[in-house]
Amino acid sequence: QVQLGESGGGLVQAGGSLRLSCAASGIAFSIYAMGWYRQAPGKQRELVAVITSGGDTNYADSVKGRFTISRDNAKNTLYLRMNSLKPEDTAVYYCNARGIRPTLNFWGQGTQVTVSS
Repeated sequence: QVQLGESGGGLVQAGGSLRLSCAASGIAFSIYAMGWYRQAPGKQRELVAVITSGGDTNYADSVKGRFTISRDNAKNTLYLRMNSLKPEDTAVYYCNARGIRPTLNFWGQGTQVTVSS
């Protein structure tokens, strides 16, 4: 059974930092592309950052220079370091694991990030 468990969300003031974690089980973590997505109230889910199995990264323009995605294959864990947080970063953040086949696409339950002005 595949499980992706996010943690690290919370309430922070604008300009602050948070680190999200996503612990994965039930998949061969190291060969999956992993990503963070977010969904704000009334908006569609959007890509925040992705990291391939080889370590290549890609970021949404809105978070470039502020967020850093990383992975620890030995711990089957994905991270998102978020600095200089803004109120518009407020959303539920979801962890995603994507394998080679389209059916290998898994989501976590999400963790709430709230940035106060």
